[in-house]
Amino acid sequence: MKTISASQSTFAPPVMEARRWLQGVQFSPDRPLINVSQAAPVDPPPAPMLRAMADTVMMDAGAHLYGPVLGYDPLRAEVAQQWSRAYGGQVTPENVAITSGCNQAFAAAIACLCAAGDDVILPVPYYFNHRMWLDMAGVHCNALDTGPTLLPDPEQAAAQITPRTRAIVLVTPNNPGGVEYPGDLVRAFFDLARAHGIALIIDETYRDFDSRTGPPHDLFTDPDWSDTLIQLYSFSKAYRLTGHRVGAMIACPARLAEAEKFLDTVTICPNQIGQRAALWGMQNLGQWLAGERAEILDRRAAISEGFPALAAKGWTLLGCGAYFAYVTHPYDMPSNELAPKLVRDAAVLMLPGTMFMPPENTAGQRQMRIAFANIDRAGVGELFERLV
Repeated sequence: MKTISASQSTFAPPVMEARRWLQGVQFSPDRPLINVSQAAPVDPPPAPMLRAMADTVMMDAGAHLYGPVLGYDPLRAEVAQQWSRAYGGQVTPENVAITSGCNQAFAAAIACLCAAGDDVILPVPYYFNHRMWLDMAGVHCNALDTGPTLLPDPEQAAAQITPRTRAIVLVTPNNPGGVEYPGDLVRAFFDLARAHGIALIIDETYRDFDSRTGPPHDLFTDPDWSDTLIQLYSFSKAYRLTGHRVGAMIACPARLAEAEKFLDTVTICPNQIGQRAALWGMQNLGQWLAGERAEILDRRAAISEGFPALAAKGWTLLGCGAYFAYVTHPYDMPSNELAPKLVRDAAVLMLPGTMFMPPENTAGQRQMRIAFANIDRAGVGELFERLV
């Protein structure tokens, strides 16, 4: 019998699949493609950061060499200091690992928690790369349905915990749903995970674009937070460093020591220039980042304000926040057929809900994700006109 490889155990990368829908399609100058498929900035870092990065390239010899596996020590210290202040808790540099993007932080967390055959609870709709990594690691994806609110239920999660469950994963603000999980909901999942002796992994890639003020949860105020919590973060969205691959994993030192084994065998160390850029950004771009957040919140408002035109045509807005709006469509076809049709008929590229759901969950056939971070208020209006 032919053996199935790790990569064959999962599906093709969704964003790459969606790009193939563009092949052979011509877009006119007066109706260019509106691409709302990928949740990543398309602009380079701001000019002051580019100048700082150029100085690093020319003047910092260490930026061109191998560095510590767990990351650049000054960046680890800066994360610890800013996290302690932002969350009102105690985070030390020894709690911080810098990774080659947040996807690698998730992979490292799973590597230090799970063996093949173990189980991880993943709310659906899920971030597809999380599911892909679980598949390739031989870890069972225990799908937790969130229903029309897109908010996971701790009691339902408790009923799905098995002897092989090693972690619960939350993403807030959520990808793909856009919803911001209330602090008391996050705390309930933390208490559930602790009671069962499993980890709570919280991916806060989009925390810089949360509409709320103050800390989004109080988990770091618990003096023993690190016995349960693993937090993931990405510098890519905040400072437009997507191509430099810089993320973070915040956890107890013992877990980071296990993650170090994984990281050392995959990349040896994170991108050195990217790490120094992230540090410079944290120390110098606070006001600029506040402006970026205000712009994203304005685009979110444009989605909510303009959506009644789509609602009149049978669309439903399930969630909206950070970079995303998650919607249901009114058409008599599954979303994986509608999405390429929208490319041809409306010059709009977005991802179907089937990419964020297990095949057995048919809700994804009515759902679509709109990643609106790269279209401004006028672009949102044009998008809605085409969809109408």
